[in-house]
Amino acid sequence: MKIIPLSEGAFTIDQTKAFVPFNKEKDDLQQRPIGSLLVEIQPFVVVTKKDIILLDCGLGFTNPEGVLQIHQNLLNNNINPLHVTKVLLSHLHKDHAGGVCKKDDILQQSFLSFPNARYYINKDELNYAFQHQSLSYLPETLGILNKSHNIVLLEGNGTIDEYITYELTNAHSAFHQVFWIKEDNQIVFYGADDAPQLQQMKSRFVAKYDFDGKKTMQLRQQWWEEGANKKWTFLFYHDIKSPTFSF
Repeated sequence: MKIIPLSEGAFTIDQTKAFVPFNKEKDDLQQRPIGSLLVEIQPFVVVTKKDIILLDCGLGFTNPEGVLQIHQNLLNNNINPLHVTKVLLSHLHKDHAGGVCKKDDILQQSFLSFPNARYYINKDELNYAFQHQSLSYLPETLGILNKSHNIVLLEGNGTIDEYITYELTNAHSAFHQVFWIKEDNQIVFYGADDAPQLQQMKSRFVAKYDFDGKKTMQLRQQWWEEGANKKWTFLFYHDIKSPTFSF
């Protein structure tokens, strides 16, 4: 497997749920509102023998030329966005699902950003996002997902095409899910916001922003131990310094 981090940059986020760009060389975190968190926004593309898999879709921001940032990041790595075959969505918070669709300013309509891919999302997560008004969700994105035939709604735990495993955790968010991709002797684990940063895997840290902070902490410890024994490669969506870690 080939793993490519698709960093969209560093951002701070506070109670407003707005993601504000942060220059790691020039900006001072102390100058941001009290309680601001510093995070990387970093989807991943995993190229296997049979698929080009995108793990979450980023913020959905565009560059000065109007190109979706995640599209540009893929193109910079010689991957045509039209060639993405699977999009695995851990949950639908806007920093993970903002790039699900792209608005055409001329037609004034939004379209799936990866029209030739199947999007895999937990069924209850989609329903929950529609039923609960929150600054964490983007209504336009959710509307596209609800109408598209490209969507595969998952329930509970299971397997996709016999080599991708998904597990419903109910940890960071009410219906958050995580993924393992297994090919040959390699196992890639994507924990998204259940396991967002390397340092959190090594400490007993309970986050107030998690749906079930204690469970999230316990899962991180469990995965870290199992990953060490089975030589997993971890992918960290929000880590400023370490996008991946392999035992």
